[in-house]
Amino acid sequence: MILDMPHIFTHRVATHDDIDTIVSIMRASIAENMKDFLSAEEIAAAQESMGLDMSLIEDGTYFIIETEKEGETVAVACGGWGKRRTLYGGDHTKGRDDSMSDPATEPARIRAMYTHPDWTRRGIGTLLLDLGENAAREAGFKTIELGSTVPGYPLYLARGYVEFERVVEKAENGADNTIIKMRKAL
Repeated sequence: MILDMPHIFTHRVATHDDIDTIVSIMRASIAENMKDFLSAEEIAAAQESMGLDMSLIEDGTYFIIETEKEGETVAVACGGWGKRRTLYGGDHTKGRDDSMSDPATEPARIRAMYTHPDWTRRGIGTLLLDLGENAAREAGFKTIELGSTVPGYPLYLARGYVEFERVVEKAENGADNTIIKMRKAL
């Protein structure tokens, strides 16, 4: 009997060369990881406020999580933090504010966390949170906020984030898109 050896996860800052990989992880994560929490219509609605945000890559605040599998390096997750005022969403999301936050008076943001469905429940979300929180702290931020989906809520709650607002928007397909705004002191 061959035992499945535990994987060692490493991280690096994402670059423009990673865009196809990031989009692939996002699509797989949205398609599979939300099924236990949301209907197909609600998943489609959530996609209106999810996706690639190039400012995170350009700011150097977005990470790729990798591991070795069968002798190859594979990307298994992505996520990061933001120093801009936009709380959530991709480049296409309405209502963005890409101006910089003031670390002395405003929060940093945990942003765009996605784990490939083949790699869930292995501590990768916690690793991404640690990376983002530590980097935001080093940049002088005192608090951090995020816009959680319903599936992400249990992780963030377990990691000390506190809900301060729940926004339910009607998506173009008529389904509800719930964003749970949460914060934590650094």
